[in-house]
Amino acid sequence: MNVEEIKDKKEWENFLSLITEKTFLQSWNWGEFQTKQGHKVWRLGLKNGTKLLATALVSKIKAKRGTYLLIQHGPMILEDIDNTKKFEILEIFLKEIAKIGNQEKASFIRINPLWERNENNGQVFQQLGLRKAPMHANAYEATWKLDIRPTEEELLKQMRKTTRYLIRQAEKNLDISFEMSESADSLPSYQILNQAVAEHQHFVPFSDRYIQNEFEAFIKDKQVALFFGKYKNEIAAGALIIFWQGIGFYHQAASLQKFSKFSIPYLLQWEIIKEAKRRGCFLYDFWGYVDPQKEPSHPWAGPTLFKMGFGGNVKQYMQTQDYILSPLYWFTYLLEQIRRKKRNL
Repeated sequence: MNVEEIKDKKEWENFLSLITEKTFLQSWNWGEFQTKQGHKVWRLGLKNGTKLLATALVSKIKAKRGTYLLIQHGPMILEDIDNTKKFEILEIFLKEIAKIGNQEKASFIRINPLWERNENNGQVFQQLGLRKAPMHANAYEATWKLDIRPTEEELLKQMRKTTRYLIRQAEKNLDISFEMSESADSLPSYQILNQAVAEHQHFVPFSDRYIQNEFEAFIKDKQVALFFGKYKNEIAAGALIIFWQGIGFYHQAASLQKFSKFSIPYLLQWEIIKEAKRRGCFLYDFWGYVDPQKEPSHPWAGPTLFKMGFGGNVKQYMQTQDYILSPLYWFTYLLEQIRRKKRNL
């Protein structure tokens, strides 16, 4: 088996179409986004002869807390490969990526493959010299997913009674309207909304450049859209949705508190799910989950309750792992421990 860079977009995307547990963070276009952000990117493939067995999108991140290589929701490995071979593949990848890391003066590799969270996988990571990261890899470790292949009527029946009621009430309100946009001209409207929410909730939102680069990376393949819910033509809620390989991803969203009594986010979410069905999606990924009962004070607890109301199931994966390349890692580790506690994560 050997590792090589994959240069062909079609080869990359065709391989990922064979994988069930996946997100767009390993897509070709996410690599394009990372490049737009100024990050160096490697699209690595592990082959046995000419057969592609696994891929890994690797980005070099230069942050104040240190330089590292990031593999979000990867590597991707063919699902019919047994656990022994999977261990071997991950070991080969780590060795090759470590060589890149040393050349690029990175202090560690951070990965969070979408492997089931269980003791056996935890032992695999330990045997490979990986350790639990102090923070996640800018991507979820658990999420809420909804099979959207049933009819609209069946999907409504599966919802929490309160969620279904709020959708129906919002549908009756003639002052509420819905809009979808695939134009970059709508980005400022979304960012104004996002900034207002950030100021109210005291967090730092993604920059205009970040949102624009993400939109531009996916729009050329019609894989992204902006959705807005309005009250009397004033934007009350918005979302940026990625549509990739039959999955709709509820990637980013914001809503204004002053319109909360009108339940606009509920109707907006329902309209997005229906649009995902129209686009041929079979799955809707609500992007991020924490157990609201076990972690009621977590920042994601409230949003998770909202997501759960639409029906679906939780998927939990192995926690983010670090592979240390340099003693400088421990400086990053300390800073991230402090940051995690401050954010109550």
